[in-house]
Amino acid sequence: QVQLVESGGGLVQAGGSLRLSCAASGRTFSDYAMGWFRRAPGKEREFVAAISRSGGITYYADSVKGRFTISRDNAKNTLYLQMNSLKPEDTAVYYCAAYPTYYLGVYSAAPTAYEYWGKGTQVTVSS
Repeated sequence: QVQLVESGGGLVQAGGSLRLSCAASGRTFSDYAMGWFRRAPGKEREFVAAISRSGGITYYADSVKGRFTISRDNAKNTLYLQMNSLKPEDTAVYYCAAYPTYYLGVYSAAPTAYEYWGKGTQVTVSS
């Protein structure tokens, strides 16, 4: 199995930027497709972005498209989420997640596809 630890959250003003990191340990990081999800207070968990094993394919929720960028460094066992032009509605706990797959080019927006989850990092955007 793989262990995931998020970092990089914090308090930022609207229009600002943050970069989240997710450090993976345990099994071979490049064996896993990865994703970012978030949960705002009083709301359901929401898909944010996903990336394939190789990093060559990415997919975004409409609400973050053009503002957020997901990437990975398989040599450093780390997943990233660059968040620009942040809005108050981006306030949430952000989670990274992983699932093992044989295929290099797959990804998923469904939380049920993911087997492993981090504990989350809080992002707060003030207006």
